[in-house]
Amino acid sequence: MNIKQLRAFREVMLTGSVSEAARNLYRTQPAISSLISGLEGELGCEMFVRRGGRLHPVPEAHYLFEEASTILSRLDSTQRNIKNLRDLESGSLRIVAMPGPSAFLLPQLISQFVDGRDGIKVQLVTRSSPQVHQLMASQYYDLGLADQEMSGGVESALIEHHSFPCNCLCAVPKNSPLASKETISAADLDGIPLAVLQPDHVTRVTLKESFQRKRAALNIRFETQYFVPLFTFVENGQACSIVDPLSAKSYQLYRENGGKIAFRRFVPNFSLSVSLITPKQRTLSNLARAFSTTLANKIDKISQGQDSIINGCG
Repeated sequence: MNIKQLRAFREVMLTGSVSEAARNLYRTQPAISSLISGLEGELGCEMFVRRGGRLHPVPEAHYLFEEASTILSRLDSTQRNIKNLRDLESGSLRIVAMPGPSAFLLPQLISQFVDGRDGIKVQLVTRSSPQVHQLMASQYYDLGLADQEMSGGVESALIEHHSFPCNCLCAVPKNSPLASKETISAADLDGIPLAVLQPDHVTRVTLKESFQRKRAALNIRFETQYFVPLFTFVENGQACSIVDPLSAKSYQLYRENGGKIAFRRFVPNFSLSVSLITPKQRTLSNLARAFSTTLANKIDKISQGQDSIINGCG
């Protein structure tokens, strides 16, 4: 049996007429008759008897009709689903990302991407950067976003990296005199309380080196594992901080009117490379590739300073 035979058989069962089935299927009457004849030949029994100029199904035909309807319905459904996948109307995305972008930046971008595409399902998981690299190596997730420097030694044979060098920003309270400056250096932060990441993070190491070069006093008051918690201390005027631009952008998204923090360029520039990660041993779906391009463009705009993160100087 083949699909053409089953479609012809089902249409004859529904109409009771070869000629009507031919019209409905846009085929000739001899073509439909040939398909039915071929089907009967393969099955070794007749499906119809002719009485009064019409075809009447034998009992076995009713069983075949139910089976053919189920098969053809599944096939039609599969074809629709494949079309929706091709047209990015349905499918699933599994994303694992570091805390800063996953708090608000990624949810906003995902929301915009799936708007009007109700068939798309998304799983967004938040993990530390080393954990992101490890989970991406499992080949389960479609996309990962993490600090490249915090790879945790994951083999490059398992994951692909697309790196975006991002210059870190200095976060200061908007009512601080530092907010009036266009750029901030370690000398400007001499002795000022800082909120920083833990000692093993690359920004902590680079910051210490910047202060040593300027012979400035590094006054660490608060330490957290991720960037986002640092913003609370800056908002409350208790510290300044050095943060990545993705976390800064995420902060501005969830605070009305940009919040209570001013972001300034830190000089000399020091870069924290953000890595967009994909599995190396599994082919991405069209949907995952499309969102990966959307995310890459967004990160590139932020890393190049095209998104307005730097507030006007007071």
